[in-house]
Amino acid sequence: MERFNRVVGPVATNVHILADPRSREAIAIDTATPSLAWIADELAQRSWTLKLIVSTHGHWDHIGDNAAVAAATGAEIAVHPADRERLTDPQPLWAPFEIVPSVPAVELAEGGIIRFGSLRLRVLHTPGHTEGSVCLSADDEGLLFSGDTLFEGGWGRIDLPGGDASAMAESIARLTGLEDRIGVLPGHGNETTIGRERAWMELVRDGGRLFA
Repeated sequence: MERFNRVVGPVATNVHILADPRSREAIAIDTATPSLAWIADELAQRSWTLKLIVSTHGHWDHIGDNAAVAAATGAEIAVHPADRERLTDPQPLWAPFEIVPSVPAVELAEGGIIRFGSLRLRVLHTPGHTEGSVCLSADDEGLLFSGDTLFEGGWGRIDLPGGDASAMAESIARLTGLEDRIGVLPGHGNETTIGRERAWMELVRDGGRLFA
């Protein structure tokens, strides 16, 4: 796998491009505004074809350029069905610009596999930040694209539309089942590993709830 990321937009969203260099097929994860120009440039430099735009959830800071990137590349958009309406009828809250609606064509189901070239990403439904939040596990590469579920030192916010403390606690508990070596690439902030986060994650798991 080849991968590139860039920090984009007013709340510093991590946008990712992943590709199979042999087939030259690529996907983009969380196409925040403004990411179209950067994505188009990376694809053109390498003669890659974008096959899919994956939204880990439907908040405005992760979907703002979905429609623009889809129109420019022909790539389809994927999201968990519980967050579909957040894309088709976006609620920008405090976004400093318009969030253009986008129409998902692919559903991200629990246990589903995203395929591009020889590469595979496994879908983990991890509600809590929103009802349809997902993480994407690149099992062969030992990587987890965690969206706004798991961050360095904590979990995603539960006080935004779709947030649920109980669901988040269950999702964090589930992720303790991953190996320590797994690299975590969150929707905001620094990369980490399951091993670095394990101590507090197990407190959540064992207590059955989030803690202050």
